[in-house]
Amino acid sequence: MVRVVLLALLLSSCAALPGQTGPGQNVPVQTIPTGTPDAATAKAKLAALVAQAPASLNGYERSCDKGETCVFGQPWLDVDGDGCDQRSQVLARDLADVVRKEGRCSVTSGTLKDPYTGETITSVAKIQIDHVVPLAEMWRSGAAGWDVGRRATAANDLRNLVAVQGKVNQSKGDKTPDKWMPPNTGYACSYARIYVGVKADYALTTTASERTALERALSSCA
Repeated sequence: MVRVVLLALLLSSCAALPGQTGPGQNVPVQTIPTGTPDAATAKAKLAALVAQAPASLNGYERSCDKGETCVFGQPWLDVDGDGCDQRSQVLARDLADVVRKEGRCSVTSGTLKDPYTGETITSVAKIQIDHVVPLAEMWRSGAAGWDVGRRATAANDLRNLVAVQGKVNQSKGDKTPDKWMPPNTGYACSYARIYVGVKADYALTTTASERTALERALSSCA
């Protein structure tokens, strides 16, 4: 009996603190880029995607360091010419209480309700910008045949960019939804809507397993 009580105390001490969540939490987060299709439209677009085996990653090189191919162009372009690159645009869009460097676009502080974990992030240094449809997946599903200008446009498309916790973004890597979904199940519907919208708009292909995972996520939409 004493052991049972001690175990219960230990488990309660490991519970999430207020404002924190563990894996598998269901926390609604309203981070959805403008231009994302609604659930019904996303389901129709998903059904219309061409299904085929993914191509190889031969020729894919994201880095733009000297001597490297840089197949998606330089990262974080200033697409609309307003002096703010896409990274700054996403941070300003997705964070609350944003503070910018004086006279500059760079975001120096703000608060993120991380859609992937449901946690609150208060350090910009711990935030990364995720390509919901990873660039490597774009390459495998059609972008290998594009010119670099179209690839650069896709890489900087705000509809495919979301500010998230850096650690969870690293864990995702270039995985597709059949291999990885946000730990916060409350974001599954939104994630699938973004993912399908981008794939459809760029006429990218899907696989049977990816389609199944996306159908499952879209079925969670209210």
